[in-house]
Amino acid sequence: MSELTDLSVKNIDLNQVYAGLQLQLITYLDAVCENEDLLPAGVLYFNLIDPIIKSKITCKDPIFYSAQVFRINNKSFIIFKSSVQYYEIQNKILCNETREKDLISADEIKAIDENDEILSKIAHYQGDILNLKVDAIVNAANSQMLGCFIPLHNCIDNQIHSQAGYQLRMECNKIMKEQGHAERVGTAKITKGYNLASKYVIHTVGPAIPNGRLPNENEEKQLASCYRSCLQLADMKGLKSIAFCSISTGVFNFPKEEASELAIKTVKEYLKEHKDTILEKVIFNTFSDYDSNIYRKNLYEN
Repeated sequence: MSELTDLSVKNIDLNQVYAGLQLQLITYLDAVCENEDLLPAGVLYFNLIDPIIKSKITCKDPIFYSAQVFRINNKSFIIFKSSVQYYEIQNKILCNETREKDLISADEIKAIDENDEILSKIAHYQGDILNLKVDAIVNAANSQMLGCFIPLHNCIDNQIHSQAGYQLRMECNKIMKEQGHAERVGTAKITKGYNLASKYVIHTVGPAIPNGRLPNENEEKQLASCYRSCLQLADMKGLKSIAFCSISTGVFNFPKEEASELAIKTVKEYLKEHKDTILEKVIFNTFSDYDSNIYRKNLYEN
């Protein structure tokens, strides 16, 4: 822990802390990983001053053996030694949440045109991507591939990791440690889905566009590469259905209209080039009416 600044340690008993799973689990710090006594370990990150976060902590279920609170640069971390009991309780909560969703399978989502060789494999779904009971959903990840680092952030990366459970972050961390470098833009990795309705999650890193300018040719190629990389992984894994979020169109600032056109064009080209693909349904998922109208226009009118 010598690398951490402004460090004060207070042993606390978290035997009665309830992980309502609104507190975002963050990847464990390298310093913690080096301490075998704390493996497997995790970090709950929150600001103790924030009343909203404080209200999420209630006494309900025992989930931890022990934990420590660290103050680092005026931010609070709970570093805990997780137990089998923690995973059991987490999985029970998350599985129940998933089962209570209005789940929809790939077969229930109508293709754009059943009579067209390519469009019969493409569909659009407006709603929560976590409701899709498909072989894989696509996560718009960052280059560290460890989930969002902003607590309770309303991004797809955070939502997927929160619903999948802590195991997803652990698997991503293992992949990245073995890789030894940040994930490159336009590439992808596949993991299990754990407590999600989907069997797998395919994580891809899209291009980030600085505010105030349009994407250049290289960034357009990188976004197209994201879609191709995900489709290739799906085929390699023998998956029949995949649902794409709108990659790079959130905080990465890729213009939504252009991103939609690129996504649809890339998927169509891939399906034309790979007649022997195992994929039966490629779903473009949107949530807002604005995004949905863009995809409907580009899918049905063009």
